[in-house]
Amino acid sequence: MKLFDVKGKRAIVTGGSRGLGGAMAAGLMEHGCKVAVIAASPQTAERVAAFARPGWEYGCVAADLSRQEERERAFRESLELLDGRVDLLVNAAGIQRKHPCAEFPLPDWQEVLEVNLTATFAMCQLAGNRMLAQGRGKIINIASMGSYFGSVNVPAYVASKGGVVQLTKALSNEWSGRGVCVNAIAPGYMHTDLTVFLMRDETRNREILSRIPMGRWGEPEDLVGTVLFLASAASDYITGAVIPVDGGFLGR
Repeated sequence: MKLFDVKGKRAIVTGGSRGLGGAMAAGLMEHGCKVAVIAASPQTAERVAAFARPGWEYGCVAADLSRQEERERAFRESLELLDGRVDLLVNAAGIQRKHPCAEFPLPDWQEVLEVNLTATFAMCQLAGNRMLAQGRGKIINIASMGSYFGSVNVPAYVASKGGVVQLTKALSNEWSGRGVCVNAIAPGYMHTDLTVFLMRDETRNREILSRIPMGRWGEPEDLVGTVLFLASAASDYITGAVIPVDGGFLGR
């Protein structure tokens, strides 16, 4: 057995057409996984085709993960793409809404919680039941360093990501003894569409960089090694864990 080998595994990656999810989906494909990418955009297939390389095995499903019927449809179609088996679920779909707490619109709050937390639970439940029937499987949820502190003007986001951490532990408590490991990754400040407004603010950007011991923003590709580790046999005795990938931010 090769500890870090993921070749031949069947994986579902939500939010996998760009950003953090896209990098993780690409990393899994590059190392031999067959991946079903679920994303909201009708252009999901075109976006994945833009970064996929010849020989990579994948399929795409466009779905609105804020709706339960769409989650169920996306899971069914993903299973068909993966020949009826799922070894790995990566929940990377997420959205952001930014307002001061006193003025935060309730519809925005509900939308963020629905996509970032409720959809994560629903996809875990759908894939988890299949994995439990198989007797094995791995789930990787994408939390955030915002799971650990309140930040400013993003109450729905940090609430949802705090919930992802506790959900990960709860699922692990119930499923790890039945062959399903559930872990999370907490990315730090990453260069994505959600953070570009911070990078463009020179003062804020300097403040952020001054707090990152490694002295740079993370790139989506910085998550690939951790995903491969958690997807492989190398992590078979790790469950209920949250691994920061943050350039040392949380340790400061």
